Amino acid sequence: MRARIYRPARTAMQSGTARTRDWVLDFPQSSAREVDPLMGWTSSDDTQAQVRLRFETKEAALEYARDHGIEVDVFEPKSRKPNIRPGGYGENFATSRRGAWTH
Repeated sequence: MRARIYRPARTAMQSGTARTRDWVLDFPQSSAREVDPLMGWTSSDDTQAQVRLRFETKEAALEYARDHGIEVDVFEPKSRKPNIRPGGYGENFATSRRGAWTH
């Protein structure tokens, strides 16, 4: 079974970069989930899909996979230019602001 190593992207509800700096090693789901007819819970016999390991660097994740004999696919993140405004958020409420503040 092949694992994948990647850096997670921000969620739609996230404005900062928390939990996007670490590299993640996880396994794809190898079997389909089943619905229990009595309770309606979903279950699977694949326990490796629950494993998610975090590493500070890509090299550390690759070294861990090599030491444990895990085949991996590495997905490089797409870099993005940071959006830093010169005045920052506080400029929206500055008293020296020129022009009307509108939505």
